Amino acid sequence: MAKLRRGAGLILGALMPFTATLHAQTNPDWTTPIAPFRIAGNLYYVGGKDLASYLIVTPQGGILLNSSLESSVPLIQASVEQLGFKFKDIKILLISHSHFDHDAGSAEVIRQTGAKYMVMDGDVSVVETGGATDFAYAKDTYPPAKVDRILHDNDTVTLGGTVLTAHKTAGHTRGCTTWTMVAKEAGQPLNVVIVGSWNVNSGWRLVDRPGTSASYPGIAADYRHSFATLKGLQCDVFLGAHGAYFGMLGKLQRIKAGATQNVWVDPQGYQAAVAEREQAFETELKRQEN
Repeated sequence: MAKLRRGAGLILGALMPFTATLHAQTNPDWTTPIAPFRIAGNLYYVGGKDLASYLIVTPQGGILLNSSLESSVPLIQASVEQLGFKFKDIKILLISHSHFDHDAGSAEVIRQTGAKYMVMDGDVSVVETGGATDFAYAKDTYPPAKVDRILHDNDTVTLGGTVLTAHKTAGHTRGCTTWTMVAKEAGQPLNVVIVGSWNVNSGWRLVDRPGTSASYPGIAADYRHSFATLKGLQCDVFLGAHGAYFGMLGKLQRIKAGATQNVWVDPQGYQAAVAEREQAFETELKRQEN
């Protein structure tokens, strides 16, 4: 397989308009570009101001995590090229979960790169129908993409000596995935956790009640299992599907101000965020049960 080559040019151009049906109200922070940057070892940030995409560089090609919006693909490509790599050398495409803000660009990424698309079992139907089988957002349609490999809990994805582990942290979607890997920084291994999502969105039903049913069978149990999984992960570098999950903009400001410590190493922040989101889930569950 081809090595991910460093390239010279930055691809410029306006972002393409959305083509999906209900995407007109997109958060502007999702489409605002920021300069790409290296996080640790062979792991880079190539997303927007809040909508996160990651590039993992290996001698045998690249892994892209999150294709984001349809309109995000030029932004991601420009970021990859700005870092000095070739977008077309991406060999594997992964996602955090099957909502349009994280996977609507997948068909275009695959078209341009030929990357193999690997998706957690619970989300396969959604991405292959372009969002039509999503339990909450079936009208948020986008170009469908064929999955090349169906992943299961604790499966690994390996390329060029880098290994990512897929942890099924369902609830937010049926196949929501938290990714872990080890990145070496200054010769030291760092445990990286990239959270898929831990949020209960407005209007979601966690319990069966007379005349109504849960958003999908077992959703509350999935959330509880997911929080148990998240609490058990070893985390040095705390990342997520949105920059807001891990305070990305604040940490970038600390770098700009001359921080002497690696701001991305934040195990305490990770545990605090997991605990806060778990409490928010339990509070909403209790409200719906009463």
